[in-house]
Amino acid sequence: MKYRKFGRTGWNVSEIGYGMWGMGGWTESDDLQSAKSLDLAVERGVNFFDTAWGYGEGHSEKLLGQLVRRHPGHKLYTASKIPPRNLKWPAKPEYPYEASYPIDHITEYTDKTLKNLGLEQIDLMQFHTWDDGWSEREEWQRAIEDLKAAGKIAAMGISMNRWEPENGIKALKTGAIDAVQVIYNIFDQAPEDVLFPLCRQLDIGVIARVPFDEGTLTGSITRETTFPEGDWRATYFVPENLIASAERADALRPLVPKGMTMAEMALRFITMNTTVGTIIPGMRKARNVKMNTAVSDGKGLPEALFKELRKHRWDRQPTSWSQ
Repeated sequence: MKYRKFGRTGWNVSEIGYGMWGMGGWTESDDLQSAKSLDLAVERGVNFFDTAWGYGEGHSEKLLGQLVRRHPGHKLYTASKIPPRNLKWPAKPEYPYEASYPIDHITEYTDKTLKNLGLEQIDLMQFHTWDDGWSEREEWQRAIEDLKAAGKIAAMGISMNRWEPENGIKALKTGAIDAVQVIYNIFDQAPEDVLFPLCRQLDIGVIARVPFDEGTLTGSITRETTFPEGDWRATYFVPENLIASAERADALRPLVPKGMTMAEMALRFITMNTTVGTIIPGMRKARNVKMNTAVSDGKGLPEALFKELRKHRWDRQPTSWSQ
């Protein structure tokens, strides 16, 4: 496993981190399987784990706390997210700040997360949604200062809305934010335009989420793909998105090198960008842990392939189904 400096925090985090959304209650997810996968990840060098209160109303956070206690000899970086008060994802400009992150709400959910984790301090707390219209409000900035002073959080971050990597630039410029989580993959290269240069300038840690475009970039999504009842992906891959995504994936198939899967190619593409501190694929099963962590070998991709993949950038606008 390779490690990277995580912005001004100075933490050395694993190049491949662990996204724990799938452990909050998705189809086929069970705690025993989750624990085995998490333990295997630690054995293979993963030290950054990202969860949220919204993943099963704290259930995923409890699994992370149990993991930390099972591995007292390892420094595992814990990251979670505060849900907006109105429990609406993503944030929209018309949502008032008071309906999203008032001070009492920030404090209440930080305390809930710490209780779920069974820890006195979380390494990284994040706002689960964001709209830059809130950036000049002093309340959230003061809340961060108070939480740090109380020793409840070590760093604070924001999770950018899907396909809106610049809707957080003002917040980053306040100096109150230590890390940013954003969708970044072969298709979603827009963070490179403005967000990543600013993160380098301000020394802000970057977490790349949705590395497989919710499954498209694993090569497993086709025009005929269906999902079990209750699976969130059924609401994301509506016909207009499923067909377009499958076509994009089909265009990538001839580029996958012999002996490599599309998923591996997708992860290696992200590792080529040194601004990214860690990548957080979901890994509910042991085989996923083994495949994803094996990518962190310092080899990346051949430069010619990397340049070709850059041509597959897909700029999309938020919609009712993009959530």
